[in-house]
Parts: sequence; C-alpha cells; structure tokens
Amino acid sequence: MVGVVTIPRWLADDPRTVVVRHRDRLDGRVGEWPEWLPEPVSRSLVGSGIERPWCHQREAADLAWSGHHVAISTPTASGKSLAYLLPVMAATAVPASLASLGVPTDDLRSRLGVARHTALYLAPTKALAHDQRQAARALGPHGWQVATLDGDSGPAERQFARDHAGFVLSNPDMLHRSVLPDHARWAGFLGSLRYVVVDEAHRYRGVFGAQVSGVLRRLRRLCAAYGAHPVFVLASATATAAGVSGAKLIGEDAPLAEVCDDASPHAARDVVLWKPDEDAPHDATELLARLVDDGEQVIAFIPSRSQAELVALRASDRIGSGRRVASYRSGYLADDRRRLEAALRCGDLAGVASTNALELGIDIAGLDAVVVTGFPGTLGSFWQQAGRAGRGERDALVVLIARDDPLDAHLFAHPELIFDRPVEATVLHPQNPYVLGPHLAAAAQEAPLTAADARWFGAGLGALADGLTAQGLLRRRSSGWYWTRPERAVDAIDLRGAGGRPVEIIEASSGRVIGSVDRAAADRTVHEGAVYLHQGEQWRVDAYLPADGIAMVASVELPYYTQPRSVSDVRIITEQERRRCGRGWVCRGEVELAGQVQAYLRRDAVTGDVWDETPLDLPVRRMRTQSMWWLVPDDVVAGLAYSAVRLGSAAHAAEHTAIGLLPAFAPCDRWDIGGLSTVMHPDTGMCTIFVHDGAPGGAGFADRGFELADEWLAATLDRLEHCGCESGCPMCVVSPKCGNGNQMLDKSSAAELVGALIG
Repeated sequence: MVGVVTIPRWLADDPRTVVVRHRDRLDGRVGEWPEWLPEPVSRSLVGSGIERPWCHQREAADLAWSGHHVAISTPTASGKSLAYLLPVMAATAVPASLASLGVPTDDLRSRLGVARHTALYLAPTKALAHDQRQAARALGPHGWQVATLDGDSGPAERQFARDHAGFVLSNPDMLHRSVLPDHARWAGFLGSLRYVVVDEAHRYRGVFGAQVSGVLRRLRRLCAAYGAHPVFVLASATATAAGVSGAKLIGEDAPLAEVCDDASPHAARDVVLWKPDEDAPHDATELLARLVDDGEQVIAFIPSRSQAELVALRASDRIGSGRRVASYRSGYLADDRRRLEAALRCGDLAGVASTNALELGIDIAGLDAVVVTGFPGTLGSFWQQAGRAGRGERDALVVLIARDDPLDAHLFAHPELIFDRPVEATVLHPQNPYVLGPHLAAAAQEAPLTAADARWFGAGLGALADGLTAQGLLRRRSSGWYWTRPERAVDAIDLRGAGGRPVEIIEASSGRVIGSVDRAAADRTVHEGAVYLHQGEQWRVDAYLPADGIAMVASVELPYYTQPRSVSDVRIITEQERRRCGRGWVCRGEVELAGQVQAYLRRDAVTGDVWDETPLDLPVRRMRTQSMWWLVPDDVVAGLAYSAVRLGSAAHAAEHTAIGLLPAFAPCDRWDIGGLSTVMHPDTGMCTIFVHDGAPGGAGFADRGFELADEWLAATLDRLEHCGCESGCPMCVVSPKCGNGNQMLDKSSAAELVGALIG
C-alpha cells in the first residue's frame, strides 16, 4: 500500500477488499505553442481555455508537423487529442494561404497553386468519432470544416465530407467499404491528404489488426497514386513498443517515432482488488448501487451485453436515493446511444453498466468511480477502463472484481503483475495470407497491382497475387494483376470477423435478423437444437444452413442450456523454431487443425447437470494457422510413472490452465486461441501440448507465447499449485470452451507434470 487511502470506509473495511493501491496526485509539465502554429489556431485554443500545451503534446505535434510518422502512447486523459489536432489544424483549419506544413507537397492542386489540405481521423467506434468531432469544433477556429462519415451519414453529409470538409472523422469499416472502392470520387480529398490519425491504435491487434493494416496500406497506395503522402499519427493508451507495432500496422519497415513520457497532471487514484463471495456480476450490482447512493457518478464495466442490462436493472432496484442508472452497449440506435452519452456528461445519469463500448476515450468529465467486472484480458484495456474515472480535478476510485477464471486468480495472487508490470505490446500479423490475400484482391480492383506495390504490401505480394490468379480472382497481364469479376472485392472481407461473411440468425416467424455469429464459431453456437442467448433472451435453433449462411430460430423459455461436444486434431505442417524449455522443448510453426462438432449436451439451467446428449451431422472443418507446442520427453514421462489415461488427463488440465493464462503474456483472450494435448503425437513422438491461434493464418498470439514460454509455463504451475480447490475449478483447469465438456482433467497430476517439465 502506498500513500494515504481515500476510499470510503465501508469499502476499505469490507473483507472482500484484498488489496488497495494508492497513487498521489501528479502535477503537469507545460510547454509553449509551436512557432509554426498559425495565429488563428493558437488564438482559438487560448480562447477555449488552453493556455499552453503539455510537453508531450508539443513533442508529438512537432514530430508529425515535420513529416515523421509518430505513435503517441500515454495514459487515458493525458490530452492525446490536442497532440494530433495541432498539426491537423495548422494544415486544415485555416485558408490554404495560411496553412503551415513542415514538408513540401507534390499533388496536382499544390503544383497549380490551388492547394487543398485535408486530414482523416479513424476511430474503432462511431461514438468516439462523433465525440472527437465535438472536441475539434470546440477547439478549432471559426469556419473550420469538420465532418463525420459513418453508416449513419446521409447522402448530403457524405458529399460534404468528400467535397468540402478539411477534417473528416470516420472508422476503418467506412474507409474500407465506401471510400477506397469509390476512390475516383474521393480523388480531391485523398490527393490532398496530409495527416491520418489512427485513434485507439492498441485495439488493432490480432486478426482485426491485420485487417485494418490491409485497409491502411490500400489507403496509402491510393494516396500516393494521387500525389499525397500523409503523415500518420497513432494515438494509443500506454503500450510497450508502440512504434514497432505501429509500423506493422501502417506498413513501415522502421519503427515509428514514439512519444510516451506523459507530462499531463492526474488526480489521486485508489485501485481496489475485490474478491467476491458470490459471482462477479452480483457484486458489481452491489457496488454500483452503493457508490451511486454515496453520491458518486459510476461506470461499471460488464463483459457481456445481457449481463450489462441485468446489472443496470438490478442496481436500479437496490438504489435508495432515487438517482438513475442505465445500461450502455454497442448495438443501440445512434440517437439512443448519444442520448445516454449526453446524460452522462451533464450528470442526469448517476451510473451506467456498460460493455467495453464506453472503454474508449469519449470525454465524459466528472466520473468518480469505475467498477471493472473481471480482468478485461489485457493491462492496456484495464488501465483504459480505469482511466474513465478521475478526469479533471476529481479523484478516482477503481474497483477490479475477480471472476472465476485462471487469469483473474493468478493476477489476484500476484497483484504486482497488475500494478508494476509494463503494459503489453500490441500483437498483430499483417502478412497473414488469409487476411492479406483478400485485401490484395480489393487493391487490384481499386487500381491494378504491380510488383512495385510490394512497397505497401510486402515481399510476398507476387506469390499471393499469383495464387489469387490461380483461383480465378485476378488476371495476370504484362503490366500487373487485374480484378476482372463483376462483384466488389471488398464485400468478401469482414474486418471484424474471422473468416468470410458471418452467419445471420433469423427469427423464423418474422424473418427478422436478430444477430450474427462468425462462421468459425457457428457450428458450436447455432447448430440445430442449440439454445442461443441474445440480449438476455433464449432462442432455440430450429434449422442451421451453413451453406446459406443462416440459422433459423424461435423465441423460447427453456429450463436448460446447450453445450457442444467436439473432437479435434492437430497436424504439424512445418516446425519453424525449437529451443530448450526446462527439461523439454518448446516449438513453434504452422499446423493444420481438423475439428468437428459431433453432438451437444442439454444441461440443467440451475444445477448444470447433464440431461442428455444429441448427435449432430456436421462436416469436419480444416484450417491452417500458427501454433506453439511444448514437448515432454520420454524420460520426464517415465519418471512420473503415470498410466496413459492419467498422463492424458494431466496434459489436458495443463493445456486448459495455460490457455487461460496466455492473456497475461499476450494481448488476447482465451477465445482468440485454442489447444490440444496428447499422450503421444504422431508428428513429435512425444507427449505434446499445443496452443494455437484461433484464426486462419495466425494472429501472432501463439508466436508471443513461444517467446515467453518459460515464464508462461511457470505461471501455469503456480496456478495449479495454489488454486484452493480440491480437484479443479474454473479458476484453474475447467474451461468454458472445452470441446469434450471438461472430462478427463486431473489437476494434481497436471501440477506434477508441469513441475517435472520445468525441472
């Protein structure tokens, strides 16, 4: 414990409070306005109440203005917006004759003396883009043409953004589906593009990060064709090596310039680790209601949509002061969403139970407390959520509630891993051929591909383009590769999905689409007979038509839930690297997964007891991806003297625990990865434990696990040895995604196996 604790006495005295960490107030360090900043811009900023910038804002702005791609990686509420707005306003918020640019321009309009300067802002959500538009208009000089561009924009708004706006705020999906395929109409904007701001850049990880990387590389290619070479400014929460991951994201070989020394002031903050007696959502409800009754304004982050709605409803019933709380999640209509945001800003809402839709930097001032229900997977996300409290002068309270999960249990047993460890590096694999290939097809439709485009897409461009040609998607000519099909190539790419178009879930009686699920997860979640949960309601799947991409459902109220049973296999395609790990080895390489959902269980909704098992007739699904694996040598196995059944149960339990803990070492969650363990694998001849990426081609998480395999294995042993259960529980070996219903798990033998492997 550090400093003086200022949390409420009832919270400090509660036995469920197991750790408190205090941070004193931090003072800021100010700099001067850049000499290159046009006078109308500096006058407008001073008029809005900003006398001088913080030092890190000035440093990032100078780098961008002078033509350097820059990654600014500082905590929430540190003023990253002003850092990128300074060069953006210098170029776009004043007449072209007064614009200030640190690098020469070579587009046609500039050469003709009728220069136009534009900038583009990209956010992962529409709400954040709209919030940043309000902030920009409040700070910038009168007459600055600022526009948002998203799925809610009407035809007139889109035309204004394209033809008149100097600063357009949008999202990667809109850029991918609307702007780039129609680039000829956007030629004036793209040819005058000076800056691209990528906000919340740490969220572009894994397959989603690779998809967005493909979009940004296509953008840079088209801008270059129109004579523009925009400077990229990546803004992210605190992250390790933000310049390295940023370079991968935008397609640069050298790391971007980094600004990570936060010079802004911060209010005092207390972080409480809370170990619940009941389940985490129950205690989140209790804490939300109690803090609201204490007069605080509170956000409770809840992992799922349905739980967020239930927590808000139950907290409302417990609140005695009459103050109002609500739920907030993605999927709301735009007007409803903005009405809730406005109510939070003005204080009409005292509390909100939210999914991570409110994790992003929407500027809602005056929040007193944040309740985080379960560790959100990465330190970056945790500190992002924690940063929603204490903005401005108000002190902050953050409560992290543990879930029944190996990761949460491990972190609560070692709180220094939360408070004293650097935030994870962002992991992405932009050269994943299953992601990059479709983007090359889209790029070829936008403008024929040539060998010179390896500048944007990497040295593997030629081989991938030839592969697309062999599939009939492109045609090779002497001048390059051409798209010759009638459909739009971009329509085959789902930026936020794992493979192809999602399966739509349709209410049979009305034809209404109630939701969708990635194809990779569809066999497990919407097979015939499955009970599908959507916004707290039960739906029974009466027909599953994967070839048509639909599942027909009916609304029901049933006393059971369903759990799929599946079998899987792993075949090693190539072993790319091997090294010693304890008394064994750790390897990484490409594997082929074969999986089949063969049946489902019906389990009692109250007790969890199995009612029955129903067979299914679904095909074997195959996928190539990246994996790491541990090899347990024969002498280690012989020393344990286990039967084959006991060894298999030990390896299975160790696999589950390791998968649950990988998010402590790589920025993923357990649903991004998978695993398999076997007493003797035919490709290795040894007891083998695989942990693989869950996306075709890989996402980078297994590679990261290989790099940190020793520390990861040690953490796995620590969790197995110190979990307080007798024979296994969700905090150690029981997994919510096990294909065979968590059968054949031996916790104590797993601890012996991992201990023997470590040596």
